[in-house]
Amino acid sequence: MKLKKAVALLCTTGMLLGMLSGCGNSDSGSANTPNQGESGNAGESADTDSNADAGDSGNAGGEVEQVSLKVWVPEEEMVITQAMCEAFNQAHPEFDCTFDIAVVGIDESANNLETDPELAADVFQLPSGSISQLKDAGLIYPITVNIDDVKSLYGEGAIEACTRDSYMYGIPFSPNSFFMFYNKSMYTDDEVKSLETMMAKDLGSDVYNFSYTVHDSWYLETFFYAAGCTLFGPNGEDPTDCTWNNEGGVKAVNYVIDLVNNPKYIEDRDGVAGALFKEGKLGALCSGTWADADGALTEALGDDLGACALPTINLDGNECQLSNFADYKCYAVKSNTAYPMAAQLLAEWFANEDNQLIRYKECKATPTCLSLQDNAEVAADAATCALIAQTQYATPQPSISQISNYWTPVATLGESILQGDVTSANAQESLDTVVSTILSSLTE
Repeated sequence: MKLKKAVALLCTTGMLLGMLSGCGNSDSGSANTPNQGESGNAGESADTDSNADAGDSGNAGGEVEQVSLKVWVPEEEMVITQAMCEAFNQAHPEFDCTFDIAVVGIDESANNLETDPELAADVFQLPSGSISQLKDAGLIYPITVNIDDVKSLYGEGAIEACTRDSYMYGIPFSPNSFFMFYNKSMYTDDEVKSLETMMAKDLGSDVYNFSYTVHDSWYLETFFYAAGCTLFGPNGEDPTDCTWNNEGGVKAVNYVIDLVNNPKYIEDRDGVAGALFKEGKLGALCSGTWADADGALTEALGDDLGACALPTINLDGNECQLSNFADYKCYAVKSNTAYPMAAQLLAEWFANEDNQLIRYKECKATPTCLSLQDNAEVAADAATCALIAQTQYATPQPSISQISNYWTPVATLGESILQGDVTSANAQESLDTVVSTILSSLTE
C-alpha cells in the first residue's frame, strides 16, 4: 500500500482517531521501574512484577512524564501508525509522548538494531524468527507489563513463537503460515477435516483430490510434526536434537510415499495446483493468503471457494493433526530504551485487538487475536479465518542458527520421495542420513 496523499491522510487519521480514542488502558504504570532499560540480557533484569503493579502508579498525583519514543514501521503502515500514536497519547494521560516515526521494513529491523542500538527505534516490528539472535545479543527487552492480559489474546503457537526462556520478547500481530483452500462443490466442511476422507472420495477421472508441495522443506515438516517428531528439541532450541528418524518419522515418510503415489494426488510445481484449482480440476491445495492476493481464486470459484486449517492424517489408526511452520510479525522493544514502561505499553497498544482490526482493514494483515475470528468482517474472509485457525495447530519455526542445516537435506528428501528413490525399504536409512546432516556441525 503506497502512502496516501495529504488530504487522504488527514481524513484517515481523523477517522482512526475516532475509532481508537475509546481503547484506553487504565493499567498503564510508570516508566521508572527498577533495573529496566539496561543492556545485556534484559530478561534477567526486567521487573517481572510489572503485570501486578502497573495499575498502581498510573497518573499518580497528576504527574505527567515527558516521553520521546522512536518507532519503525513499514511504509504502508505510516498513516495508521500516526493515528495509533495520537490515540495512545489520549488513552495514557500519565505520559506526554512525542513520536519519531520512520519507515523501516520488518525485514530490516533486526540488522538495523544490531548495527546501531543507540539510534535504533524504541518500538519496532520484527519477525519472531529474529527474536533469538537479538535476545542473545542483549538487544531486545522482555515484555512484562500486563503480560497475562497480553497472553490471553493469542493461541499457544503465537505465544511460543515470541517466547524465549519463559519471557515474551515480542507481541504477535500477524502470522506467516499456510492452510488449505478447497472447492465447496467437491468437499463438505466436514470432509476437509480428514485427508483420508478427502482422498477416498471419487471426484471424477479428470479431477485430482489434493495437491501439496512435498519437494519444499517449508511444507514437508507438517507430516513429521503430525507424527510427534521434534526438530531441535521440543522448543526448537536444541541444536543437538532431531527425532525425525525415530519410529514416528518412519511412519511419516511412509505416509508421504503412499500419498504421492496415489493417482488422486498431484505435486504443486510452478503453479500447477492453482491453475487446476481455478479450472475445477482439483479439489484442494495448500498455500497461504498470497495465493488469492489478486483475487484470482475468488473470481474463478466464487461462492465455491472454501478455506480451512490443514486436515488430519491417520497414522496407525490415530488421527494426527498436520502442523506446519509458523512465523509471526510482532512488535518488540529495544533493551536500552530510556522509557521501558511507555515503550512496552506502546508495543502492546499497536498489537491490541482494535488496532489489529484496523491493520486488517487498511493493510489486509491477518490478525492473531483469537477473538477477532468472531468479527463479522474477518469472519467473512475465508482465507483469513483459515490462517487464524491453522495458527492454533502450527509449530513455531526454529530460529537457531542450526536451522541453516535443515532446508537442503529435507528438500532433497521430498524430491527423492517424488522420484521414487526413497521407499519403505530404505526409509529408515534415508532418515538417518537426513538427521545426521541436520545435526552436523555448522563448521564442518
